[in-house]
Amino acid sequence: MPPKTRARTKAGPSPDGVSSPRPRRSKAEQRADSIEQILDAAEYLFSKNGLHGVTLRDVAQRVGIHTTLMNYYFKDKKNLFDEVFARRAGVTSSRRMTAMKEYEERHGDNITVEGALRAFLDTDLDLYREGGEAWMNYGAFGARASNTPEGAELMDEHFDPVVLKLIGLLKRALPDYADEEIFWGYHFVTGALMNTLARTGRIDRLSGGLCHSDDFNAIKQRMARFMAAGFLSLKSAS
Repeated sequence: MPPKTRARTKAGPSPDGVSSPRPRRSKAEQRADSIEQILDAAEYLFSKNGLHGVTLRDVAQRVGIHTTLMNYYFKDKKNLFDEVFARRAGVTSSRRMTAMKEYEERHGDNITVEGALRAFLDTDLDLYREGGEAWMNYGAFGARASNTPEGAELMDEHFDPVVLKLIGLLKRALPDYADEEIFWGYHFVTGALMNTLARTGRIDRLSGGLCHSDDFNAIKQRMARFMAAGFLSLKSAS
């Protein structure tokens, strides 16, 4: 059975000054709210401990519900993990796909490596920065998940189209480069992006505080430019 949620009856002022109860939320609204709370809690816990370091009981305790309710909403822990991954994947993919298509339309035959990378990377960095703690948690969750077999499968499922769009732009920007070099270049780009989203704080310690792993503005200023230079350097290997 779904959790019983008390109707909100806190009085509010009416036009004649007489307090009146707020309308009851529908069961569908209560259910949607409960699912969002569970997904938020699971996202945070998975971002810290990964799939195998979290139990359904851990999630239930963080939300403040009984563990049996978890099985009402989700078949098992893997199903919950998949739903956490999918919830925001479509947003980041669609934003980057739109940015790359708009870049392509604006520049036609004058596509550059850095321009393509900025559409792909800067758009994503802005999303995480502007999305606040929830999106930052998702970024760390995705970074951790990407280095696991179950996470890699989800990456294939949700992100292949947007990655292949980037690859297509890079091939147009580098027509004389072997496909092998383009794919290796992307491999290095995604590694840097995942390390950035993980926000481990290692760069903070190494730099003695000069750099901060959560300073996405500083990262945005540098990453695409740095990676573009790396792509160009692969010419000699082609």
